[in-house]
Amino acid sequence: MKAFKPTLSVITVVYNNERDIERTMLSVLTQTYPRIEYIIIDGKSTDGTLKIINRYKDQVAKIFSEKDEGIYDAMNKGLAAATGDYVIFMNSGDEFYSRDTVQKVFESAPDADIYYGETEMIDAGGKSLGQRRHKAPEKFTWMGFRYGMSISHQAIYVRRSLAGPYDLKYKLSGDIDWIIRAASQAEKIVNVNQYVARYLVGGMSKAKHRQSLMERFDIMQRYYGLIPTVLNHFVIAFNLGWYWLRNSRTND
Repeated sequence: MKAFKPTLSVITVVYNNERDIERTMLSVLTQTYPRIEYIIIDGKSTDGTLKIINRYKDQVAKIFSEKDEGIYDAMNKGLAAATGDYVIFMNSGDEFYSRDTVQKVFESAPDADIYYGETEMIDAGGKSLGQRRHKAPEKFTWMGFRYGMSISHQAIYVRRSLAGPYDLKYKLSGDIDWIIRAASQAEKIVNVNQYVARYLVGGMSKAKHRQSLMERFDIMQRYYGLIPTVLNHFVIAFNLGWYWLRNSRTND
């Protein structure tokens, strides 16, 4: 039987992040899997970011450096440029979990619409902060986000034909809407049952937490209904409180 070796388009969005961009790029460029199309969307950085990117330009399929209308506009540019069978976003500061991550993902099962796995959090110094609070579910469907975003965008590989553009009315939580839309069209979703990404904690969604929560509520009520979303938020609040209580006891 012919080995399953699809092309993966890896998209990195960056703006003025000379501290982290090289680490992210090297996590892509050193993957053992050979069929990777690497695309970098730079928002016309004014620091040393572009200089670092250009060190590796011969290993990158496409580099764009121009002004954009925010992160999801930039991500849409990446999607429009992608030609691979699957797409994944590995934005500046994030990275693949290990050098053979992509290889292991595609070896886990052939021809899925979506592959996903677990994410490790890291701080600005690259130190591990452990697993995300929302553990990746054993099985995932488009209904899976009704209690929170259980899979990060760094840990989900989506068949490109299912990967529509991001809705630009969202500024902070558009990735939730994007994943739900893709998952609602997917017939085969595979949990690879391993860590696949490292996620740099922080970002705009943390800095503007209230706006992010309002966008998340709007997205969830649109897909799941207003009353179920209100009720589900009580469950989300309970789970969050229990998580912090359990971890505060662990740290005592």
